[in-house]
Amino acid sequence: MDQLKLAALDLEDLQVLSTHLQDAVLTIADIRYLPKEKKVVFVVNRFVWDKEADKRSKEHERRRSALAFTQVTGMKVQNIKQEAKGAVLELLAVTFEAGEEPAGKIQLAFAGGASLLLEVDCIEAQLADLGAAWSTPNLPQHDLS
Repeated sequence: MDQLKLAALDLEDLQVLSTHLQDAVLTIADIRYLPKEKKVVFVVNRFVWDKEADKRSKEHERRRSALAFTQVTGMKVQNIKQEAKGAVLELLAVTFEAGEEPAGKIQLAFAGGASLLLEVDCIEAQLADLGAAWSTPNLPQHDLS
């Protein structure tokens, strides 16, 4: 599969990004907030949901990807110990709550109740794969009860 490269400039685009990012994993050290540049950058291990598992090995794929949000005016953290740089976060969804158009808040919701809330002037995000995929036997599971 070719490397993924997407941009999001509205709610519909952001929903597509969220779909591709579901079950991505990252550490606290993989998050960079650059307030002077009004930017937040994440390096994640993205689970490739749009490709079926290998029929013989039953292996799935992950890819190292960069996720960047621009036009960020603030960032709030909930239930994340920022000093625990090696702690792993599993991304569940990226959503947008409109404010005074086109501004609003982008929420990155993680498993276990952790979240990041980005205050933005508008939706402006990019997602790009950084290299080759690697195989994993682990298929993300969600307890829906």
